[in-house]
Amino acid sequence: MQNVRVLAALGMLGFVGAANAEVSATVTATNDYIFRGISQSAEDPALQASVDYGNESGWYVGAWGSNVDFGPDDPADAGIEIDLYTGFAGETAAGMGWDVGITYYAYPDESDYNYPEIYGKLSYGIFSGGLFYSNDWVNQGEDAMYLNAGVSVPFADSFTFNAGAGYSFGDAFDDTEYMDYSIGVGYTLNQFELGLSWIDTDLDEGEALFSDSDVFNSEGRVVKINKAVDSPGDARQDWRIVQDVARALGRERGFTFDSAGEIFDELRI
Repeated sequence: MQNVRVLAALGMLGFVGAANAEVSATVTATNDYIFRGISQSAEDPALQASVDYGNESGWYVGAWGSNVDFGPDDPADAGIEIDLYTGFAGETAAGMGWDVGITYYAYPDESDYNYPEIYGKLSYGIFSGGLFYSNDWVNQGEDAMYLNAGVSVPFADSFTFNAGAGYSFGDAFDDTEYMDYSIGVGYTLNQFELGLSWIDTDLDEGEALFSDSDVFNSEGRVVKINKAVDSPGDARQDWRIVQDVARALGRERGFTFDSAGEIFDELRI
């Protein structure tokens, strides 16, 4: 089943703090909030926002929020999700990016859903991957892990081809371990990033996590995303990927930026 809804892009909320530190914020509009292949907004549009702080040591801290809809049968009626996260990120001399941290998923309307998750991520050039672990998934007292890998390849002018796959497993999933996967394109326009992706899972009808209704839908669908520059610690920005590719090709000269702000400053010269 495919659900396509076109939403207008929202303006970016972003600003730069003092030297050696950066504060940024994003606003995202999407036709469906999908988490690891499963809808969290009953296939309805979601408005999301984040604010992040990071400094030259690699430490970052931030918060991300979205509306959620777990259906009319949800006794908690959790309408908002707030993710609080912190960690350290950096890059080796060889160009290998790394990121380790912790996220606390919070639902202000229903604290019984709250749970923590630690993660570790690696990236090199156009490739990225990560491992996520929670010892108390959705506050159920069972552990859960998520392993993912992806590729982001720049092409043409300001376009990016994106593909990825993930595997959810652990005691919390029992006999319902599953894979999710996505393929799509992204387009960067000034401070905005537009995305269109096909997202699906390998869940079959009759399995515990399978759903063909709006709530927790796990079927394949098209998702359109309009957002500002990605937040630190969550995903690598396109300019970093392009810069890494240039360096891998021996074109280090002219690709020595440390932030998106430096790129825009050069464009204004």
